[in-house]
Amino acid sequence: MRQVQQLVAKYGFTSIKFKGGVLEPDVEIETVRQLYRALGPQVPLRIDPNSAWTVDTSIRVGRALAEELGRGGYLEDPTAGLENLAEVRRRLLAEGITTPLASNVAVTCFADLPRSVQLDAVQIILCDVHYWGGMRQVQHLARLAATFGLGLSMHSNTHLGVSLMAMAHVAAATPHLTYACDTHYPWQSARDEIVRGGRVPIVNGCVRIPDRPGLGVELDYDQLARGRERYARVPYRKRDDEAEMQKRVDPNWKRVLPRW
Repeated sequence: MRQVQQLVAKYGFTSIKFKGGVLEPDVEIETVRQLYRALGPQVPLRIDPNSAWTVDTSIRVGRALAEELGRGGYLEDPTAGLENLAEVRRRLLAEGITTPLASNVAVTCFADLPRSVQLDAVQIILCDVHYWGGMRQVQHLARLAATFGLGLSMHSNTHLGVSLMAMAHVAAATPHLTYACDTHYPWQSARDEIVRGGRVPIVNGCVRIPDRPGLGVELDYDQLARGRERYARVPYRKRDDEAEMQKRVDPNWKRVLPRW
């Protein structure tokens, strides 16, 4: 809770996402409820368990957090697969719970859209400038989303200033961006930033679009070279959550989906 309040105070964020799928669902339900009580209904909340739940658990969480997630927030990738997401959606709607489901896992390209729309599996697409083919493709996706009544936001991964500025430019040029974008930028350190002049400011939850050409930023080539040197020294070439969990949390931890 203190970390969330610090981020809101420092960067002015007006929407909060809680990464779930780590603790027992009841613990994560209570966490979202505490966020809601502390921040108030004016701050939309989101939870993303990275498909760690079964259909039944997803429905239970959606039911328990109908108020907290239903005020401008969403339930992101609670379970895996379009068919499972569609079942969650149907069963929650049958109970009068209209919390939208978002995804950056089940819908990752244009070919996924027809089936998702047919099933009403995903109501908010969390796109990515890199994975969806670039800036113009995201704008094209936005037009399709508006046509089919889908919400749109942007997924985030560990990014530096160049990617942050790419996201900001696309967001500014995309009227149908109906939900605030994700960002992991606060967790990046200044020593890793490759943009000349240092970290890109986030003020009142927003990134200012420069009036300079291109993305409006220049590379710091000394920083880029240092990053390249670190990359050459570090042996890791792919993400391994299981190894990190076993090393830092529980030596017996296994990546099993769905976990609950």
